[in-house]
Formats: sequence, structure tokens, C-alpha cells
Amino acid sequence: MAEVRVGVSGWTYAPWRGDFYPKGLRQRDELAYAAARLTAIEINGSFYALQKPESYRRWREETPDDFVFALKGSRFITHMKKLADPAEPLRRFFEGVWELGPKLGPVLWQLPQTHSFDPERLDAFFAAVPRESPEGRPVRHALEFRSPTFATSQAYDLLRRHDVAVVLADTAGRWPRVEEDTAGFRYVRLHGDQELYASGYDAAALERWAATVSDWAQRQDVFVFFDNDIKGYAPRDAMGLIERLAPGRGAQNS
Repeated sequence: MAEVRVGVSGWTYAPWRGDFYPKGLRQRDELAYAAARLTAIEINGSFYALQKPESYRRWREETPDDFVFALKGSRFITHMKKLADPAEPLRRFFEGVWELGPKLGPVLWQLPQTHSFDPERLDAFFAAVPRESPEGRPVRHALEFRSPTFATSQAYDLLRRHDVAVVLADTAGRWPRVEEDTAGFRYVRLHGDQELYASGYDAAALERWAATVSDWAQRQDVFVFFDNDIKGYAPRDAMGLIERLAPGRGAQNS
């Protein structure tokens, strides 16, 4: 059985306080609280701005030894530069990231719906991303696109050449849902079962996802992140999926 990691996208949300987070829990303790109940968390603050090396170092220190962070790539690179001339922006972006050490998991690159498939630019970008940390640990990459122009065999073949996982994004029909296998691991983002960012996953939906993840995990590592955070569903759905994937439960042993 390969490694399966389940968590949430981000952890600092006011609606979670007094709900998922106990009333009175200090905001500075929220990461540790979430990390004790999940197996991974997707850092999304890195999408909006460069994070300080000391922030990455603190997050590493506040989480269990076997914890993993996925990392959302900078929107400066994906949305503003549109993947062009990536060398220097990538260098600056990863300077602090390396402080996560062995807790650095896959790096997620999310492209906006207005970004159409450009094979030359995408090929050049994924040829430039780092594949090893300074200590020699492998660095894996995933791509979440929102333009249907990427949903082609040409795009999938390009990503396979670079061993980049296509994100399976469940977006309540808003953006492409692609189940193509293009890398040595799977990356899933669950944005809402019925309503984008705002609806939860009921028991039947979680059972279906548990069966799918269990099947994939016979062959490759799987990372699943719930991003339906508006009403606080994400952490509870993540814990529900973790419970269903536990040894001895039906989906895990099917």
C-alpha cells in the first residue's frame, strides 16, 4: 500500500473557530490542533505572497514528525507572469520553502481559467521547476488547470514526460474534472460536492472517495485536500475520509 495523505487547504479560517477549533483555542495553536487530526495540509498563503523562511520553519516545528505539507505555488508565477521566464521567480519562491525540510510534499501549480494551453510555455516551465531539495530529497509537482483547452492528450502526454500530476478537481461542475493519471502520484482537491467551496461531502460521497483512493493507493501515493472551507466542512470531511481509509474499514480492504 502506497502513502495516502488527507487534509485541508489552509487552516486559518474564522468560521472554524468555535466549530472545528474549540472555543478559546489560541490562533497560534490552530495549526498544531489541525495537524494532530489530519495527515497533511496544503499551504495556500504561499499562493498570495512570499512567506518568510522563519514561517516555514515554525510550521515545520509545530507539526508531528510524520506530517506533510503540500504547497500552493505563487500566483505571481502562475497568474501574473503566466509561467514565462520562471527561473528567478522560482528561485525566490523556493528560498523559504526549503525550511520545511522533509515535510515538504507536492507543489501545486494552479492556472486560471483564462490561461489556455500553451505547450511550449508549459514544457519550459516544468523543465525549470526544482526536482530536488538542497538535501537531495525529491520534489513532486501537480497542475490544477481551469481552462478546458488543457483537457487534451497532448497536454497529458506533456505532463507525463515531466512526471507532473494532473489535479483531479471536484468543483461542482464549475471547471474541468480530469481523472487522467499523468505521474507517479495522485493529487485531488475537493472544492465542494454540490456547491463550490460551500457544501460538504455526505457519508455516501466519502465512502465513494475512500474506495477510489484505496484503489489508487494499490499503485501510487495519493494526496487529497478538502477546500470546501466556507462553512467549516473541510476539516470534518477530511477526518471522515481518514476514518474510512483506516485499516479494518470497508473501503480500505475492498
